[in-house]
Order: sequence, then C-alpha cells, then structure tokens
Amino acid sequence: MSYIIAIGVIIGILVFWVISVQRTFVVLDENINNAMSQIGVQLSSRWDALASLLDLTKGYAAHEYKTMTDTIKARRAITRDSSPEDVKQQENFLVEALGKIMAVAESYPDLKADQTYIKTMDSVNQYENIVRTSRLIYNDNVTKLNRAIRMFPASMIAGILGFAKRAYLEAVEEKANMPSMK
Repeated sequence: MSYIIAIGVIIGILVFWVISVQRTFVVLDENINNAMSQIGVQLSSRWDALASLLDLTKGYAAHEYKTMTDTIKARRAITRDSSPEDVKQQENFLVEALGKIMAVAESYPDLKADQTYIKTMDSVNQYENIVRTSRLIYNDNVTKLNRAIRMFPASMIAGILGFAKRAYLEAVEEKANMPSMK
C-alpha cells in the first residue's frame, strides 16, 4: 500500500514539474513574441519618420519621390509572428530608402539645413536607437528560451510540448556602412 502512495507522489511530482517547465517555456516564448511586436512598432514609427522626410524632399527631387513613395508603401508590417528574416528585410528597405533621402539632402544644402528636416532626421535616429534596444531585448529573450530548451531534463519536455529553438536577429550589414545621418 505504501509503495502505491510513493508511486502516486512521484507521479504527482513529475506532473507538477512538467507543468512548471511548460509554463516557463510559455513565458519565455511570449517574451520573444512581445519583443518582436515592439520591434514592429518601432519600425513602423521609423517608416512614418521616413515618410515625413520624403515629404520634405518632394520639392527637391520629384523624380526620386515616386520611387521612394512606392518603397515606403510596399513596406511589410512586423508582427509578433514575424521572423528575424522579415525584420532584416524590412531594415534593408529602410536603409535603402534613407540612403536615397540622404543623397537628395546632400545635393540640396538648403534642405539639409532646414530645421524640420533636422528634427525629423533626429526622430529617425531616435527610432533607430529604440529599435537597436528592442533587438537586444529580443535576442536576450531568445537566448533564455534556447538555453532552457537545451538544458536536460527540460530538453526532453520541450520537443514533446512543441517548443523549438528560435533564431536570433542578426545585424544588417548595410547599416554598418551607412554614412552619418547628421
């Protein structure tokens, strides 16, 4: 009779452990989803700031305006279910659009000296810094989940519960080569 109680206690402990591990994985997974959503919000704000910059350049380079407007309209929204590749692709579009806008500004010193242009460019820089921080938070959460998934004995439960390692956000190479935005 006592061995039945002991087996029941062991099974109970295992069930509670599995529930605890599952809850931990869910929390870590949701933290990653939330971080991706935050990145999406910040990228959207950067697109809005770029659209404002584009409006400022409209009178200076009408031929570029149409191309850049199409690029901005073609942007993809980043959601909590987006992949790091989706973020990288959108950031590549942002870098390309910003490069074109900066090229126009370089050609027109009056535009580059305009206070509205300067303030809007500062906003773009601020959003860039916020996105950088959001990327760090995302990667930190991915590290925590990946580490938890790889550790024994939780690794046995992770696969059964459908949790898999997540990909990191990698640096966008074009950003490293971007000229100063000031």
